[in-house]
Amino acid sequence: MNFLGHLYLSGNHHDIMMANLYGDFVKGTDYTYLPKIVQEGVTLHRKIDDFIDKNPLILQFLNDTLYKELPKVAPIAIDLYMDHLLAKNWKQFHTQSLNNFTKSFFKYALNPLNQVFDEEGSTFTYPNEFILLLQLMDEKSWLLRYKKLEGLNMAATGLSKRISFENNLHTATLVYKKHEIKIKYVFYKFMEEAKVKFLDKKN
Repeated sequence: MNFLGHLYLSGNHHDIMMANLYGDFVKGTDYTYLPKIVQEGVTLHRKIDDFIDKNPLILQFLNDTLYKELPKVAPIAIDLYMDHLLAKNWKQFHTQSLNNFTKSFFKYALNPLNQVFDEEGSTFTYPNEFILLLQLMDEKSWLLRYKKLEGLNMAATGLSKRISFENNLHTATLVYKKHEIKIKYVFYKFMEEAKVKFLDKKN
């Protein structure tokens, strides 16, 4: 899942939501140097990634269909498709509107007081590159734009340009239209399982 999926599966806990997104910035397996709440969010990020990477239905769709259309970048496309469908069908998954959900998160995350942690005599501050990403997401309304195909196309095109190898991720929206029925089926089945694992019970 991409940004919105990770936020949703963080269970409305702003510190965890923020740390979950920060997971993409953390390298290696030892991140015990981070404050405990940030460690928790990074761990959740990796659990979500692992859960989607090993999901049998998603793996089958990737191998049977998507790798043929989007070689090398099919897993990235799946993440974008999940966020698009989550945003588009948000009312089925959350009592808060998507606008209020994102507004509340960014108000919290972009408050400098919530970007610094003092723990056991050491101080941790989220790095500028991470905060700048959050600011850009907020200013450009990335998460809200996911609802429309235009937003999906924006994300796919932008990522395609940043990938170091030659790829056709910029065609992901066309591929989505072609396989929309199947992608929706995979999305809803996955979300049923993800809600049970990450939201409906504590792990």
